[in-house]
Amino acid sequence: MPRRRGKFIPPPSELSRVLEHLNTGPRLALNGLRRISLTLAARNDHMGARHFVKEELPRIRWANPLLDIEVNKVQKKREDVLKPEAQLEFQDGTKSTIDMSNKWSTTIAKELMDLAGGDPWKAYKAATLAAGQPLLPGEEKERLASLAKSRKTNNASKNQPQSQQGSNEELEAKVREMLNAPDRPKTGARAMLP
Repeated sequence: MPRRRGKFIPPPSELSRVLEHLNTGPRLALNGLRRISLTLAARNDHMGARHFVKEELPRIRWANPLLDIEVNKVQKKREDVLKPEAQLEFQDGTKSTIDMSNKWSTTIAKELMDLAGGDPWKAYKAATLAAGQPLLPGEEKERLASLAKSRKTNNASKNQPQSQQGSNEELEAKVREMLNAPDRPKTGARAMLP
């Protein structure tokens, strides 16, 4: 008797993964914005801005197909100084600039949405913050990194010596005294020998 085989279920296609990423909430619809112009280093610098271009900008393009988006990736040398920024031009002619240096991609996206997200973004932000949820996917990584950084700086400040506790000779004398104390418990081979 022939053996029955189960049906083969193919894994998700690349297209379905891309569509899932583009449709991830919240929808990044921008109101009254005519143009975004981004300037950043092509490599080795401006990590948050580069991640913004890779992760958040496709979602912005998906939600705003008529928005004019320009990305200028500049080849720079180590000695060159380039400040990553996003220049926004609104429908009424006003302009605004977002500094993207030393920021996470989610922080850049939140600043952009605060400027041009309009009432839907404000309502979403209020509801999400009231529920204690992250505003954007990936924001929890930003929170964890900032907590780890603050703990690291707190521990470093605790471990710093307070105004010279003594010279090296004094410390060595204290250590010798502790090691030669008669009430010190015997350990290792010393504990086995009489």
